[in-house]
Parts: sequence; C-alpha cells; structure tokens
Amino acid sequence: MRVLGALVGVAAAAAVALGSGAATAQDKKVRMQMQSNFASTLALLGPNANYTVEQIRKLSAGSIDIKFFEPGALVPASQAFDSVASGALDAAWATPGFWTGKDIAFAVFATVPFGPGLGEYLAWMKHGGGEQLMQALYAKYNIHSVMCHLIPPEAAGWFRKEIKTLDDLKGLKMRFFGLGANVMQKLGVSTQLLQAGEIFQALQLGTIDATEFSMPAMDLSLGFHQVAKFYYFPGWHQQATVGDLMINKAKWDSLSPHQKLIIEASCDQTVLRGMSLGESLQPKALAEIESKGVKLVTWGPEFLAAFQKAWDEVAVEQSAKSPEFKKAWDSLSNFRKEYAIWRERGYLK
Repeated sequence: MRVLGALVGVAAAAAVALGSGAATAQDKKVRMQMQSNFASTLALLGPNANYTVEQIRKLSAGSIDIKFFEPGALVPASQAFDSVASGALDAAWATPGFWTGKDIAFAVFATVPFGPGLGEYLAWMKHGGGEQLMQALYAKYNIHSVMCHLIPPEAAGWFRKEIKTLDDLKGLKMRFFGLGANVMQKLGVSTQLLQAGEIFQALQLGTIDATEFSMPAMDLSLGFHQVAKFYYFPGWHQQATVGDLMINKAKWDSLSPHQKLIIEASCDQTVLRGMSLGESLQPKALAEIESKGVKLVTWGPEFLAAFQKAWDEVAVEQSAKSPEFKKAWDSLSNFRKEYAIWRERGYLK
C-alpha cells in the first residue's frame, strides 16, 4: 500500500503545484504526435494510452498537447522505436518488451518468466533502480522513457488443441512475447512476435497453432475464443507487465522541468489505473470466456517445472550474450533476493 500511496501522492503533488497557475504561465506550448502500439479499442491498454494523453493535457493546462494515433497510423508499429529515436515520431506508447531485437535487455524492463508480481515489480522499478537502468539503456538510442503502465498477470495462452504432455508442445507454431518465447523455443515451440491486430487472423488461418497475448479482458476483446477453445493458466511468463511512454530525447530535453514532472505524474496515475482497473476487469471477462465454451486449464506441476528449468537456462545464456541484460537481470535478481523475506512472511500463501 505504501507504493500505491506514493503514486497517488506524486500525482496529487503535481496537481497542487499547478493550482497557482504560476508554473504553467511560464511553459511554452508543446505539441507531440504519439502513436500507440495498442489500439484504442483494446481493453485496458487502449483506454490507458488515451487516459495518459488526457491527464497530461489536463495537468499541464494545455501546455502539452499530445495527439493520439492508432497503431500503424503514422509508421508501422514495429518501427515505432526507430521512428522515435530518429525524431520522425515524437513519442510512442508501448512496452520495452517489443524492442528485444535492439537488445534483449529491454525484456527485463517489461516482464520476466516467474518474475515479480505487481507490487514487487513496481518497487524495483521505482525504488530499486529499475527505471533508471531502463532509461540509461534507451538513452543509447536517443530516447527518453517513462514507466507509464503496469498490468496484472496474463494467461499462459490459447491453444487450438489440448496440451496433455510436454511432447504436445513440440512443433507448435505460437505467437509469444518477450523472454517467455525463448523458454518455449527450448521446449520445441516455434515462436514469433505478432502485434495485437495481427494475431486473430493468424490463428484463424492456421498460420499459428496457439497464442498468448494478455489477460482475460484483453484477450476477450480480440476474440481468440472463437478459434481456440483451450485457455491455459497461470501466466508463468508474465506475472506483471510494464509499459512505457517513449519520447524522442531532443523533444524531452526541450520540455521545461515542470512539464517533465507533469508527464511523470500523469504516467504514475496511469500505472495506478492499470493496476486497479486491470484487477477489477478480469473476473467478469473470465466468466464470459468460459460461458463461450472455452475450457480453462491449469498447467500441471510437470509443465511448470519444465518452464522453470528452461527459463533458468535462458537467463544464464542471455546474461552471457548481452552485458546490458546481465546488468538489468543482476539488479532485479538481487532486489528479489532481498525482497524475499517480505514476500514469504508478509503475504498469505
């Protein structure tokens, strides 16, 4: 609760600071074009992107005017990173996990298999050095990043056929995100990363046999239940997922200190909204999915043990390949070791 209280406090402090109007009077008006990697119609993430834009506009009294664009409206979604880096695009609303082609270390700032849940992830990002490490990595590409959303656990995936043994995974073609994809590859799955709007058609046409995307509320909005009837839990690969607002470095540097604070406070509000609203939406969505004839399946101990073993191997391999990954992974791992005494004693099992 202290972490959530801190978020509310930051946002409230920013709002109070704006009350006098003195700061806004000195701020020049800034316009930005921001493309989201998530459609406005996508449950939770879409509305949260627009919420961020609106909060920035309100708290800045209009001195920061950001225009929201749908995925692909200005540049292909997969090119958002390069476009922000070059300045062709002012900003993008996405998640660091999309940019592992640049450096696998970006994945650590999005989600890690068997990783921390909401509170623990937020604690590392805000008070354990995570966000600073993320910003240092982005800075190499001429981008400033602000943590701007955090969402609850995801499902483990949708499968057209029931997975009864580990051998059933071999040869499957599956859309998979982040470091979890590396784990699945070790178990014989052929993975690819598709953007949200591409997944349904690929699943329907048989281009892929299975997919993971997100939590029940978002998966429901994408209609996966129409073509895949086995929905697996828990989402061992994404117990919480961080997203960010990427801003071209020159654009960020052109903002006043006050305007930068407004963006940070607005993103903090969006993080809180994503956590709380994300939790509230899932029960109803899950019940609706089940009512459509989908079988909810829980991975057995054999599967979870195999996923964990493969993940341990992946973490060692990626640490050897990427110095930036090792730096981020060591930081998170050390934080989690220190946090463990609280996690084990403070929470009911």
